[in-house]
Amino acid sequence: MPCSKNRVRENGRRLVKTYGTPLAPRIEPLPQTTTRPLLSVMIPAYNYAHYMRGTLRSVLCQDPGPADMQIEVVDDCSTRDDPEAVTREVGRGRVDFYRQPRNLGIVGNFNDCIRRARGEWVHILHGDDLLRPGFYAHARQAITAHPEIGAWACRVIYMDDGGHWSGLSELETRRPQILCNDFVDRLFVEQRLYFVGLLVRRSIYERLGGFRPELKLCLDWDMWKRIALATPIFYDPEPLACFRLHPVSAYASSVRTGESVADERRAIGIAHTYVPSARAAQLRRAALKAAGIRAVRTARQQWRLGYRAAALRVIREGLRCSAAPGVLARLLVSLPVALRRQVPPVPAADASASVEIDVPPELPRAHA
Repeated sequence: MPCSKNRVRENGRRLVKTYGTPLAPRIEPLPQTTTRPLLSVMIPAYNYAHYMRGTLRSVLCQDPGPADMQIEVVDDCSTRDDPEAVTREVGRGRVDFYRQPRNLGIVGNFNDCIRRARGEWVHILHGDDLLRPGFYAHARQAITAHPEIGAWACRVIYMDDGGHWSGLSELETRRPQILCNDFVDRLFVEQRLYFVGLLVRRSIYERLGGFRPELKLCLDWDMWKRIALATPIFYDPEPLACFRLHPVSAYASSVRTGESVADERRAIGIAHTYVPSARAAQLRRAALKAAGIRAVRTARQQWRLGYRAAALRVIREGLRCSAAPGVLARLLVSLPVALRRQVPPVPAADASASVEIDVPPELPRAHA
């Protein structure tokens, strides 16, 4: 058990450090007298109320009733819209609404969603994503047939801001099954799971702790690695969930500053403490090299869009991840191509504007 000398506080809550691992916010077990449904669908909200109607309808059309499913919107003090009004309009009393007394930020609100969840299983569903019919039926079938699993995941459809499908997540297996051990190695190198397509036992969060406050964008990637090491994950190759990619977002700003790559590097540094040292060194090298390659790809996109200073910042952060031959080779190939392109520079008046980017689906990030 964690020792008391390692306790600190984040957002007024205690965090605990276990031997050899970084801090993680505690998720306390529920009182034994709590009435518990099978599933809690927790919908963190912040300024996405115009998308929430579709999200809520995609859940409610699969609703088995309050005895089996808790549905709650947890608003992190939205400033541009009214998620409570949308919840009342669409939920018609079936969906609970909770507004934080103050803004907790992404990490704090995600962790509070887990703490407020009463179900045996927790689905953190962002207020701009969608579920396809049969999502919960597929999950329930696997949960019933495989009581040993601690997480269930499905393949995910990428959709654009307008809801048009644009691609699919990587296929892990061709038939529904528990993922093999080699999945952990793949997950340590790149993001392969998504909030919208993932259910986790609440007891797993209680054992591992919540999302880490020191990670701004890769907090989900870090959590999925911890879960994959701790419990079997059942994977359904049917694409049953839709993940919305926004061309202009907080993530775009983090790309412009290079923070997205820096956060990947932090996440990789934390994750190497989760496994034995010999294996950790190998996984860390592979993950840093992959992060460097992604950075080169992102820098090339930024240069094409005319954001040359941003491209150079991304390259700098990418080389801090890795200067392996594979990274340098891609950099040498990409730069001459980018330099030959005649892209008008970004006008000074637009330098602080949001950057429109083509987000690579495999790039690890929090859904902001």
